[in-house]
Amino acid sequence: MNVLVTGGAGFIGSHISEGLLNAGHDIVVLDVLDPYYDIGIKEQNIEHCRETAPDRYEFVEGSITDEELVRELVSSRDIQFIYHQAAQAGVRTSVENPKKPHEINTTGLLNLLLAADDHGIERFVNASSSSVYGEVEYLPYDEEHQNVPQSPYGVTKLTAEHYCRVWNEVYDVPTVSLRYFTVYGPRMRPNMAITNFTSRCLNGNPPVIYGDGQQTRDFTYIDDIVEANLELLETDAADGEVMNIGSTGTITIQELAEYIIDETGANVTIEYTAAKEADARHTHADVSKASELIGYEPSTSIRDGVSCFVDWYRANRQWYEPLVLNS
Repeated sequence: MNVLVTGGAGFIGSHISEGLLNAGHDIVVLDVLDPYYDIGIKEQNIEHCRETAPDRYEFVEGSITDEELVRELVSSRDIQFIYHQAAQAGVRTSVENPKKPHEINTTGLLNLLLAADDHGIERFVNASSSSVYGEVEYLPYDEEHQNVPQSPYGVTKLTAEHYCRVWNEVYDVPTVSLRYFTVYGPRMRPNMAITNFTSRCLNGNPPVIYGDGQQTRDFTYIDDIVEANLELLETDAADGEVMNIGSTGTITIQELAEYIIDETGANVTIEYTAAKEADARHTHADVSKASELIGYEPSTSIRDGVSCFVDWYRANRQWYEPLVLNS
């Protein structure tokens, strides 16, 4: 199968690309290589995937906001399946500059849906986010929970979901939106809590928590995210649906920092600073819908996932750590 992965040089996109290559598919990656964080990490992701299957991997540098490029790629490469992972990420970033995420996360998505309709692709998988929920009415979030995003980023992801729903209902484009809950693992973005805590601890510095540390997160290991995406190659049961893709439970940020101190063996004490605007206080996914429709069963606990990440970090410090420390 010919598959387009947008944002395929990023953390999640590169892991999905690797999974698709291992499954025998031909991959075209479209990524603008935005220096939102050091592009050296993205270049490593590209090389890692290229080495996996050099004859079935193509990288194209460009933006999903380039409508002509998007149409040309989908048509000329005879794309059958699109995994749309490209986005301007960052809740806090979107508060500072709301126009950029709107252009990329909304207009860019629309370009892809138009091309998907024109070419008659088999399925369009949209990467959404738990940020669409915002204000907590009850936990865990199920897909019927109210959507009151608390950041421009959350608004753009919710808008993208509605575009996907309309393209399924009106234009018969098979679409699915997966709401990710705080994804982590090897090659993750350097500005995430797990990476920052690990970096600081391994260098003898205390992890710094924004707020009181009692906020909770549903951290989802990257292998579980890849599994959910690849399941969509095998079934059409989820056409037009939105599904939560989360983990096996929640953890407070303070407990997370304590886990990482324990795993690294650091002799440090947690420090606290002022909370950041627009960050959700709690997240927790009800994944029963994904379980029913695509057989999704998250398998990696936060403790096991943190241990795997710390081991990977130690083995890759030579190229990964300087980028983290300079981010």
